[in-house]
Amino acid sequence: MGDMANNSVSYGGVKNSLKEANHDGDFGITLAELRALMELRSTDALRKIQESYGDVYGICTKLKTSPNEVCGEVSLGEEEGEGETGWIEGAAILLSVVCVVLVTAFNDWSKEKQFRGLQSRIEQEQKFTVIRGGQVIQIPVADITVGDIAQVKYGDLLPADGILIQGNDLKIDESSLTGESDHVKKSLDKDPLLLSGTHVMEGSGRMVVTAVGVNSQTGIIFTLLGAGGEEEEKKDEKKKEKKNKKQDGAIENRNKAKAQDGAAMEMQPLKSEDGGDSDEKDKKKANLPKKEKSVLQGKLTKLAVQIGKAGLLMSAITVIILVLYFVIDTFWVQKRPWLAECTPIYIQYFVKFFIIGVTVLVVAVPEGLPLAVTISLAYSVKKMMKDNNLVRHLDACETMGNATAICSDKTGTLTMNRMTVVQAYINEKHYKKVPEPEAIPPNILSYLVTGISVNCAYTSKILPPEKEGGLPRHVGNKTECALLGLLLDLKRDYQDVRNEIPEEALYKVYTFNSVRKSMSTVLKNSDGSFRIFSKGASEIILKKCFKILSANGEAKVFRPRDRDDIVKTVIEPMASEGLRTMCLAFRDFPAGEPEPEWDNENDIVTGLTCIAVVGIEDPVRPEVPDAIKKCQRAGITVRMVTGDNINTARAIATKCGILHPGEDFLCLEGKDFNRRIRNEKGEIEQERIDKIWPKLRVLARSSPTDKHTLVKGIIDSTVSEQRQVVAVTGDGTNDGPALKKADVGFAMGIAGTDVAKEASDIILTDDNFTSIVKAVMWGRNVYDSISKFLQFQLTVNVVAVIVAFTGACITQDSPLKAVQMLWVNLIMDTLASLALATEPPTESLLLRKPYGRNKPLISRTMMKNILGHAFYQLVVVFTLLFAGEKFFDIDSGRNAPLHAPPSEHYTIVFNTFVLMQLFNEINARKIHGERNVFEGIFNNAIFCAIVLGTFVVQIIIVQFGGKPFSCSELSIEQWLWSIFLGMGTLLWGQLISTIPTSRLKFLKEAGHGTQKEEIPEEELAEDVEEIDHAERELRRGQILWFRGLNRIQTQIRVVNAFRSSLYEGLEKPESRSSIHNFMSHPEFRIEDSEPHIPLIDDTDAEDDAPTKRNPSPPPSPNKNNNAVDSGIHLTIEMNKSATSSSPGSPLHSLETSL
Repeated sequence: MGDMANNSVSYGGVKNSLKEANHDGDFGITLAELRALMELRSTDALRKIQESYGDVYGICTKLKTSPNEVCGEVSLGEEEGEGETGWIEGAAILLSVVCVVLVTAFNDWSKEKQFRGLQSRIEQEQKFTVIRGGQVIQIPVADITVGDIAQVKYGDLLPADGILIQGNDLKIDESSLTGESDHVKKSLDKDPLLLSGTHVMEGSGRMVVTAVGVNSQTGIIFTLLGAGGEEEEKKDEKKKEKKNKKQDGAIENRNKAKAQDGAAMEMQPLKSEDGGDSDEKDKKKANLPKKEKSVLQGKLTKLAVQIGKAGLLMSAITVIILVLYFVIDTFWVQKRPWLAECTPIYIQYFVKFFIIGVTVLVVAVPEGLPLAVTISLAYSVKKMMKDNNLVRHLDACETMGNATAICSDKTGTLTMNRMTVVQAYINEKHYKKVPEPEAIPPNILSYLVTGISVNCAYTSKILPPEKEGGLPRHVGNKTECALLGLLLDLKRDYQDVRNEIPEEALYKVYTFNSVRKSMSTVLKNSDGSFRIFSKGASEIILKKCFKILSANGEAKVFRPRDRDDIVKTVIEPMASEGLRTMCLAFRDFPAGEPEPEWDNENDIVTGLTCIAVVGIEDPVRPEVPDAIKKCQRAGITVRMVTGDNINTARAIATKCGILHPGEDFLCLEGKDFNRRIRNEKGEIEQERIDKIWPKLRVLARSSPTDKHTLVKGIIDSTVSEQRQVVAVTGDGTNDGPALKKADVGFAMGIAGTDVAKEASDIILTDDNFTSIVKAVMWGRNVYDSISKFLQFQLTVNVVAVIVAFTGACITQDSPLKAVQMLWVNLIMDTLASLALATEPPTESLLLRKPYGRNKPLISRTMMKNILGHAFYQLVVVFTLLFAGEKFFDIDSGRNAPLHAPPSEHYTIVFNTFVLMQLFNEINARKIHGERNVFEGIFNNAIFCAIVLGTFVVQIIIVQFGGKPFSCSELSIEQWLWSIFLGMGTLLWGQLISTIPTSRLKFLKEAGHGTQKEEIPEEELAEDVEEIDHAERELRRGQILWFRGLNRIQTQIRVVNAFRSSLYEGLEKPESRSSIHNFMSHPEFRIEDSEPHIPLIDDTDAEDDAPTKRNPSPPPSPNKNNNAVDSGIHLTIEMNKSATSSSPGSPLHSLETSL
């Protein structure tokens, strides 16, 4: 760190001059020059670098940075009587409404704040590896400065622009910037420019950072987006543009150099340099959240609408009956004339009736529903953080509760991801544990040490433990760390070899990727000869070995027969014990021969000499078998999808409990799986997948495409009654498509790449399978919390509406006044949703099967509870209403005049009603007919606080509420009776739970999910917003298709209109040419059983509304743009005639005029 200190002293002048207009005096290169350079591509850029700076090192010198040593510490600038009391009721209602609104708003605000917090946490967690002061360190991407030397590797998302200094087989996916799907090969002599926002797909290397934040390529795009918004908003901002010119590449504000993770970019676009208000506006524009309507929200919306309609009907009937009763009674029965001076009094009566009607409506509409969902999800998300689940998409939390299948990776999720070499086959001996160094001939040991040291990525290291007595830290690739650990076990140090042969001295590196499943490194010796070291999956490398090092250290011929022997006697026994086998080999290219063609990898990595075969074990996490058992008990099938060989996979699956001896299950390898699911033409068939997936438990040697195919196959399957809900875990860049396709994608927080995290819904911060089980518990808990709340609320709804309605019809006055109703509404909506939606999950949630997508929200058991409790409460309320005055020996409150003072009678009715709700809230804690409603009640402090708090407020309202709350003080005896009747609901609940639900056949369920055919056209059009990014390209193509189709249709219609008038009667209408016939031509026919897409003649509205002329298709279920698997989903109905234009449409009028 000494270097860094000196460095910052030497550049002190830079820091002080940040305020100056330009830096040209300090640096040999200006911001404008750097930006112009980064605009160029491949050969042009190379020519410019050579002409202007000599080479990359020339740029480094001008930036005052040394690629081998220290980062130029160019610090980022830190921008751092009756008339008197008449108002009371109105004011009280207003206050109650304000309370309800404020509580709702506060909950919404806290939810929003929580998600912003989670999002910023995801952004802050993105770190990048740079070399500073000779030290390799990880820093937040916001701290990267121009001149930093950054290390890039497979899976990274580049946070800044830069120029390659040194690279090994580096391939970049630049599709996010250029739209070009092919990977671009980067090298010093062809294309050294690396751009921000692109993904590293293969290889590794180092780059010097040349642009960050708004000056990087992605930043420039965002600045343009921002500028577009500003022009529309204000033109005054132009004054500030002068200040922009003072900005230098080195003065990037840390806030601007935000994590350029795709998700982060979506949430928080880079600010333009204008700063100020326009930034905020731009942010709001670019920040429009993606709509998320999950299964649960769909069911709830539908249910709320149904309840609301019923409430509206009841309130309308109430008002009509009250008005009619009053009019008939006054003017018909009593035969009173309508006197002009009495008009205000009549109007007062009508207003009173209207208020009663509104009260009924307010009580009937369950505005607490969305609040309950929000609270439940927000609470769950917050608590899931403690259970190592970082939820990125809100509905994933609830979807997880319905999961029926989990496709899990093996490494790191089911196992500890701490690889160690436990067996080895060296000098023709199979060692069951790591041998002593003396047992190995020196020349074999030398090959082994050099081969492992240089042919493992130099980023893989074993560091001393952080804590005393801890395990050594494995940094980098875990398998490579196991091999380095083997050298340490053999008392050899890999670092000495690496110091002797630094990474720059490696002649050529074929990095590991999922296709070649091996890694090779070429060394050039001093005599001009070359030596290549290879390591990789044993079956792949052994096939390329023609020799093997024998017991005396000499190379001897290695025939196919010998290879089969090793496979049988060494590799299979190792694999059957769950070990991953790796083969280490080398090859020499003599000095005299011409230099090989290095790009022709197949000719280079062949004719190898085998050094050793090692067995590496990744022990199963101790808590995993128990977690898998819980999943299986909960009706969730766990499948293992791994790149390992089938024997290792089977052994680990058995240890985990995924496979049970004697069960009928399938364990397949990737190629076997592909053979079974594809037809003769090589196309994937859903029927074939349906035959395999129900029994499949282990998929070994699988490629990322296999994983995606399996997930898609299970989701699209129609074999089971319910659609399968699939969760997938993944850590690699190549797991992205499967994570996106799955209903819930889990990315690994520790081992996962940025790409995987970006594609996921939930990030497991501890990479542990048990955290997935916790997510299932929380998901089911959300569902149950909403059901508890519904059970409670609907009971209150039914009772309050019937009491208000009946009371109003019989006594011309609602027994529960408007303010009282609003208080009941506050209890049952806002407070109950808080109390019931924050119930913590219990293990018992994992003892039942998943609900499934079509399961109604209100089960028959819940309906029994709702109607049963409503019956008890109605009996009590009506008894008190019509016989209470005799029982308590008080004056009757019925038929009181218009402005009579509050009566004890009606106060007792109100008090008993509220206390029954309070005790029923305890009953509502159980929805599956359990008897013990108090179980675990003290685990939920919020619930206890709300019930007690509500009780205290109720006492205050009754004793001191007076006229505003229409309450009169009650005696102790009256209070005790109210509490006794309230507690009766608990006893009544026990009685209800003894009645078996199966006997009550008449009970109906409610709150089913929305079926596809019920979705209206407008919503389909809205749904276009919900498309995820991976689909955008596909969507664009489809939209163009439809535009084309629509135009052809219109043209054919016009032609037909002319023809039909000219040749009337010559041809039958059915035979007229239409777009459908055109499409049914074999070359053009595109069919699939996907959602129907409205064409012009399918919807009349679209002809009338120019805005809807080209309807976008509904989101395709194929989220991964995987056109090979799915084709483009168009549904074209063949039976409709295109000529049937509707009356009123432009084409119809054209036909009639002709």
